[in-house]
Amino acid sequence: MLGKKLGVLVALVLVLTGLTPANAEVRHPRQDWLRASSAGLFLHWGMRTSPGYTSCGDWEKAVTDGGWNAKYWIDEAKKLHAQYIVLASFHSRLGYARAWPSAIPGSCSTTRDFLGELIAAGKAGGVKVINYLTDDPQWYNEGLGSGKSWLNSSAYSKYKGKQVDLHTRDGFGEFGYDNFVEIMRRYPDLAGFWIDNDNAYWERNGLYERVRRERPDYLLSNNNEDTPIMDTISNEQKTGMTPAYDYPQAVYTAAPRLIEACFKLPTSGAWWYSGSNSAVDHKLTLGRYLANKGSDVKALMAETAMVNGRFPSNQEAFNDFAAGYFDKIWPSIEGTHGGGYDHGGFAPGFWNDGAHGVTTVSKTDPDKHYLHVLTRPSGSTLSLRDNGYKVKRVTNQRTGAVVAHSQSGGKLTLSGISSWDQYDTVFTVETSGREGAYPPSSYTMSASASGSGHPAQAAADGDYSTYWDATSARPVSLRFDLGTPKRIQYVGINQREDSTTYPATNSARIKNYRVYVSADGKNWGSPVKTGSLPNHRGVQFIDLPMTTARHVRVEKVDGQGVDRLRVDEAWIGSAYPAG
Repeated sequence: MLGKKLGVLVALVLVLTGLTPANAEVRHPRQDWLRASSAGLFLHWGMRTSPGYTSCGDWEKAVTDGGWNAKYWIDEAKKLHAQYIVLASFHSRLGYARAWPSAIPGSCSTTRDFLGELIAAGKAGGVKVINYLTDDPQWYNEGLGSGKSWLNSSAYSKYKGKQVDLHTRDGFGEFGYDNFVEIMRRYPDLAGFWIDNDNAYWERNGLYERVRRERPDYLLSNNNEDTPIMDTISNEQKTGMTPAYDYPQAVYTAAPRLIEACFKLPTSGAWWYSGSNSAVDHKLTLGRYLANKGSDVKALMAETAMVNGRFPSNQEAFNDFAAGYFDKIWPSIEGTHGGGYDHGGFAPGFWNDGAHGVTTVSKTDPDKHYLHVLTRPSGSTLSLRDNGYKVKRVTNQRTGAVVAHSQSGGKLTLSGISSWDQYDTVFTVETSGREGAYPPSSYTMSASASGSGHPAQAAADGDYSTYWDATSARPVSLRFDLGTPKRIQYVGINQREDSTTYPATNSARIKNYRVYVSADGKNWGSPVKTGSLPNHRGVQFIDLPMTTARHVRVEKVDGQGVDRLRVDEAWIGSAYPAG
């Protein structure tokens, strides 16, 4: 009866306070520390961590006798230049172990407060701690066999004063709800919850709204499901992209939404320690970390802690390597935004002669940029789109050596490069800002079709949180009115980044296009340029034969996959920087 009364009371509170399930603020001060972060360390660690235990007491004794120490995890996270840890012990496939004392029966709960010790060590070491909670009871007998369960419905039912089956979604949801509340009350220094998918019981009973009321500084992060009230959407490990490390190709959420990419470092085995000492692919892991940074996606790296908390030797060795490696290039990572998106910067992606990389731009100095060459070109020259920036100086970020550069036709070319780092060659690029692009305030926009609330003018308002929605119309066109006849050299387009490029069938980006110009906005004649845009993320450019006109019309003929188009920002270039 107690649980039923509690559910009614929560529902009544929601009605009386006017609270209904609502979207989280896209930006909020509680998110500031995570927005400033580059990476986190994900730790799956519980009852089934090899060699595995069926007794909670035996597992706890093995952990303590093995010398588990919270500071070790904090120190290893800092080697990876991770700013937070997600502790996943209450995991559906790890025995639903709660690594903290609990007054709520129903699954394993330790007497030693491992979570509390980790939070305290993190606070002392400047690393935030987020606690993982699962929504899912389906693995209740994982590793036990038929007729057995990690979940104790009888004990929980006695505690609640009513019959509750923890093997059902609602019953488990109620159990989870109580655990959320207990954790909130006990750990004020916890940074928030990382939630594996969602549970309808939580939504019906206003759990997330309660977290907002009682712990307004807690973050809510959700795995795979983009639940609107959550602060963060985490995209679980994606594979199959080319190059393999370019994880953001499969990310389906657009900034400024907080986005994570969650991937494991061991090259084989489960997400948790299963007894093996798997290798760590340095190039793949570093590439993922940096490619995510170049897209303002947080890299949530999973390592496999053993029962005593230590990592297998291959992972420890990688952490030691990463500490020194990142130190040497950290100015190009810390305090930067991803380039080619909503903070300006050079165009990322596929460059010349097989090269591929990402770009970053300083948060405090918009004229300081970094080029991260993750896959080197076949020769000694690097060439990429300059995005309208006039370059003053280029240096090798590690050595400080000046690198010869030139600009022409909208491209920046670095030459005479004789030494490439095997993982990431970083160049610091100093600019005098953009030149040759008309300010959005100098022209007006219209379109042949627009979705409700997303007009054409949103593609020229300087705000990447707004966008033009072209709907599913085809062909569809975006039009610029420059007010008077002006020189026109190119069109730049930032298509909204909630369109994946992998798999290509899910891409909603422009494929074939036509560009027209007009003196009066009525008579357009034949297109001055036709062509195709690559199915790539980041800013894209359409170069035009130099002409003079007042009106420009960019027409999408067809797309890469999904028949939809959204454009964050688009602009007209009058000339290329030269030098």
